[in-house]
This record gives sequence, structure tokens and C-alpha cells, in this order.
Amino acid sequence: MNHLLVNVTGFEIVEPYTLRITFGDGEERTINFEPVLHGHYYGPLRNLSLFNQVRLDPEIHTLVWPTDADFDPATLYNWHKGEGAELAKRTAHFQSTNIETPISGSR
Repeated sequence: MNHLLVNVTGFEIVEPYTLRITFGDGEERTINFEPVLHGHYYGPLRNLSLFNQVRLDPEIHTLVWPTDADFDPATLYNWHKGEGAELAKRTAHFQSTNIETPISGSR
């Protein structure tokens, strides 16, 4: 199985939970992450001020957050081809079973 090797080279916050991402080959994707923000790993990013602390890691060439959450650049690149929908489907399990990570200060 071949894994697409692509680098994230930039991003811009364009709406709540939505980023315009630029890749090394010049392609751009605008992604609304809200559907995948569930569970232990991504759930804390529902806190918009935390989500907005996204940064580009120059070593691994992808988006990272202070919680150590990140996304494979190939997943971001192929988000529009169904990889985003598949991830949303998997994380929706956490929402439907009510397994969420509390936002800091709301217990």
C-alpha cells in the first residue's frame, strides 16, 4: 500500500473550526473540522480558543494543537475524497455514546 507523501505549508483560519490549508504542491483545501471534534483526542478542540491555537509544525509538516492533536497531511489532502467523512463517522461514535472530554473548567 502506498501512502501519499505531502506536506502542509500553510494555513489560515477562515471561519470557526474551518481552516484553509495549503500543501507543498500548491493545492489548497478548506476544511471544517467541527464534525470530527469528538472523543478524547479531538474533543477538547471544540473549545474554539483552543482550536484557534493551531500551528504548523515545521518538522512533521502538518497542523498541530497544544493538546498534541494532529492530522496526517495525507488525510487533510484527501479530506474532500471521503477521508474527512470517514473520520467524522468514526468520531461520531464518541458523540453518540456521549463519551466526550470535558472542556477545561466545565465539569
